[in-house]
Amino acid sequence: MADLQFTSAPEREDIFQVGDEVEVYCDHENEKGERVRGWLKGIVVQADSKMVAVQFQENVYLTDGWMVPDHVLWSPQKSQNIRYYRPKRRRRPRKPQL
Repeated sequence: MADLQFTSAPEREDIFQVGDEVEVYCDHENEKGERVRGWLKGIVVQADSKMVAVQFQENVYLTDGWMVPDHVLWSPQKSQNIRYYRPKRRRRPRKPQL
């Protein structure tokens, strides 16, 4: 068996921390009570090196259709379905040119 030589210790990359505002791409209810799939804002309530738990105010659903009773979805830290929350910028209406 070959010897493994490390020049430095492996770095731990915790992407999300407890309290971070994030968006998760998931099934949820919109303002009209309709079930939709899209980005939904939530708060990280638990995180470790591999997984992150996000809690939402709205109803969220698993991919097989079941509603999550505690409004908490788990996701891998490096999933493409989770990102930091970015407030949407409001566009000012253009002033008509005279």
